[in-house]
Amino acid sequence: MRLKKITAAAAGLGLALSLAACGGGSDDDTPEVDVAESPEFPEGSKMAELSEAGEMTVGTKYDQPGFGLLNLEDVPEGFDVEVAKIIAGALGIEPENISWQEAPSANREDLIEGGDVDMVVATYTINDERKERITFAGPYYVAGQQLMVMADNDEIDSPEVFQDNPDLKVCSVSGSTPAENIRQYLSNVNSQLVEFDIYDRCADSLSNGQVDAVTTDNVILVGFAAESDGEFKLVGEQFTDEPYGIGIEKGDTEFCEFINETLAENEDAYTEAWESTAGQYEGTETPTLPDADACA
Repeated sequence: MRLKKITAAAAGLGLALSLAACGGGSDDDTPEVDVAESPEFPEGSKMAELSEAGEMTVGTKYDQPGFGLLNLEDVPEGFDVEVAKIIAGALGIEPENISWQEAPSANREDLIEGGDVDMVVATYTINDERKERITFAGPYYVAGQQLMVMADNDEIDSPEVFQDNPDLKVCSVSGSTPAENIRQYLSNVNSQLVEFDIYDRCADSLSNGQVDAVTTDNVILVGFAAESDGEFKLVGEQFTDEPYGIGIEKGDTEFCEFINETLAENEDAYTEAWESTAGQYEGTETPTLPDADACA
């Protein structure tokens, strides 16, 4: 399958999308996480609370190859999962003491505000609307939105095609940034945009012909295409930049700064996390940790 090269310039990385299916990582490939011994934190801080408890709850995706996907033991694995483990390790929390909570796009803010999770690491694009409800650490990665179609589809090569062809349908996940971004390219949003709660359902709908394309961030689509045995392909160029952040309780700048500092101090672990997960797909390139935004 011959595809165009895309670039996520904000993170200085590219994906040469000539895909061949390859393993998305296994337990044997998972890097060991450094766990701090008896770390000390300011009294009353979120870090002190979690460190003293010796456990935490993390929200992540369960349906995104390379970033957050349930394995055969029903345990999530992927880049987001490994990033969360790095942060937990700096708190003195062992990986086995992390409780994982599925965090679909539409529910992420609710999970944080309701105290169901301590943080969300779930291909979570930083934007101003979400900042009204939560605080973001990061970004720790920058992706870009693209389109995935059936391998024999030569009609769709850009989002503009949907404007000229009102019968074409595109699928994305409700509550996601990609679902909002694609609307401007549709001539009839109500009839052309199909939304589900998880991307697995979008991929199934593409496979059975209910929709003509799936749109989300390219690194997520890379995983689906690579796992499809040649059924799917990515087309066109990326048409957005999507900075992924780590969602935490609104206003907790102390915890935000701790997360940013932890990732900056563990770039080798960050690289190993990528190369053992999303980096297992042929054509992906190892990212450089982006500069973190100011915590607010």
